[in-house]
Amino acid sequence: MLVRFALLVLFALPWPGSASALESTPVTSSRAVVTLVSDTDAVAPGTPYRIGLHFRLNPGWHTYWQNPGDAGVPTQLTLDLPPGTKAEPISWPTPSRISEGPVMTYGYKGEFLLPVTITSSAHGGTAQSIHAHAEWLVCKQICIPEQGDFRLTLPEGTPGPSAQAELFAAHDQQTPRPSPWQAQITPDGSLWVRGPELRPATVADAWFIPDNPGLIQDDAIQPLSVRNDGFVLGLKLAQNAPANGSISGILSVRDRTGHQTDVALRASPGPALPTDFPPLAHVLVFAFLGGLILNLMPCVFPVLAIKAVALAQGAQRGEPRQHAAFYTAGILVTFAGLGSILLAARAAGTAAGWGFQFGSPVFVAAMAWLLFVVGLNLSGVFEIGVSLAGSGSALAKHRGRTGSFLTGILAVLVATPCTAPFMGVAIAAGLAAPPAVTIAVFLVMGFGLAVPYIVLSALPWTGRFAPRPGRWMEVLRQALAFPMYAGAAWLLWVVSQEGGPSGVLETAAGFVLLGLAAWTLGISQHAASRNRRYGQSVAAAAVLLAAAILSGVAVAPSGPTTADARDGTAEPFSPTRLAALRSEGRAVFVNMTAAWCVTCLVNERVAISTERVQQAFAAHHVAYLKGDWTRQDPSISAFLREYGRDGVPLYVYYPPHEGKPVVLPQILTDNTVLDELSRG
Repeated sequence: MLVRFALLVLFALPWPGSASALESTPVTSSRAVVTLVSDTDAVAPGTPYRIGLHFRLNPGWHTYWQNPGDAGVPTQLTLDLPPGTKAEPISWPTPSRISEGPVMTYGYKGEFLLPVTITSSAHGGTAQSIHAHAEWLVCKQICIPEQGDFRLTLPEGTPGPSAQAELFAAHDQQTPRPSPWQAQITPDGSLWVRGPELRPATVADAWFIPDNPGLIQDDAIQPLSVRNDGFVLGLKLAQNAPANGSISGILSVRDRTGHQTDVALRASPGPALPTDFPPLAHVLVFAFLGGLILNLMPCVFPVLAIKAVALAQGAQRGEPRQHAAFYTAGILVTFAGLGSILLAARAAGTAAGWGFQFGSPVFVAAMAWLLFVVGLNLSGVFEIGVSLAGSGSALAKHRGRTGSFLTGILAVLVATPCTAPFMGVAIAAGLAAPPAVTIAVFLVMGFGLAVPYIVLSALPWTGRFAPRPGRWMEVLRQALAFPMYAGAAWLLWVVSQEGGPSGVLETAAGFVLLGLAAWTLGISQHAASRNRRYGQSVAAAAVLLAAAILSGVAVAPSGPTTADARDGTAEPFSPTRLAALRSEGRAVFVNMTAAWCVTCLVNERVAISTERVQQAFAAHHVAYLKGDWTRQDPSISAFLREYGRDGVPLYVYYPPHEGKPVVLPQILTDNTVLDELSRG
């Protein structure tokens, strides 16, 4: 009796190469058990059915999806089928994202199924005998290739669910469904997914896995921005990714309850996204506050001298309101012009931002000369805005108003290296809005810059406190020339960063020529008619020669600027380096600066390069990346746009272990940095 029972058990077990088993003989290792299974217990001619590789991995081991990511090899399945039988590709379930040190891979752990749909000939009549060969890679600190041969025979008959049918049903729950949403991928890697159910109240997290390798930087974070009718995922495109191409893969969306929805998504190429900006009233408030605070920025300090002289002189003649009106007009006209230029540049596909003109050494040199000439005028080398050769007082007043108008223009031009708080949101939102709204934002920003002067001029009683005319006005005027010279010296240093030694030499030569022009013009203003014409001719020739030199000021060959090199603790910024540090779990402090940004330089001196902050960086193992936007680096421009900015400074702190990035204030203190480090 015992022998008979043993024989029954022996014949019931699956044998290698058995042609009658509905589950193949397992291929077993110390890492995995793999079999070939079917969802049906019989086949009928012309009726599709499914077979699949059933994996059971030991704890800690994993294998790979069709796109393994930064490393790994997908499972390969080769089938030997009866004549007239066809097999579809593997139906891959949604993989998991598996972080393996500095790389990101996509694969499976535990138990899962890789099914294939089989369609037999409609003229069959025999059992289906299937031979399969599979190769897979299993990894756990080390990777080991495995393989196996499987045989499965399905009898002919009326199909019915097999004992393994539940495995296929579970697989179907893990397979991404077709996407119900529209999707576009922009040239900078922004994946825009739109659907009425995708709202801030429902979407908690999302991530995207492409079908094919080499399309995105798999280890890069994917910042999520949820809107009222969809969301944007910031993908980091791979360097060799096709330009303006579509992308397909699996999009996973997790709602506020923790439920995850996986869809097979295909995104078509599309233009740059419109920014989801705040309501117009909020944008205009931000613009006004940004322009108002711009008066306190170091970039505007030299112009404060001109405004002080104009206010003092206007108060004595009872003309402060006229000065204020023309000064405001100059500001508004210039802001409207800058807004129009930025709109035109964006329409042409150029990555222009606030302060874009300071990326040109020609413009910087011209601004340095302008401040230098204004300083010479304040020092009394020559006169502008006074009656010449007995001209009437009406002409003097006209020229005074013209001077105020030009002062407003100058105030805006020298203010553009600075980005005041609130200006970043206002400019980014304004540039994304219709053109009329953009111009309105820039005009309100200009009004904010002019408001302090308007308020002072609108209070007539302030004139009672103005001192009597006298020698003090001339002394004040000459003293206020020195901020002009300081501004010119700073801009000469900026030229050295953009144009190199030759740019400095050409700009300095322009100083000499313009000094000669101002001196000869000043002498001729008090000379006889013949000598006056001679002096004016010499001055005009010197100015023309300076203009010829200006056209030769060019950008120096690329290389590290002083903004890059002067801080020995910083590494040069690059998207690749940032992604690598983030994948290592390092905390990162990113400083986006430029040689022409005075606010940036002040912040570095008082808040970043201090001994306290540098010691804190070392104690918290913070990597310090510095991006130099002096020459309008495109990768930095893209980084600025990613955070809704069109200018520098920008400070972003990335906490360790993939924490959410934090944007720090544009007016920085060492306590602000230290407090953020302590929270991270």
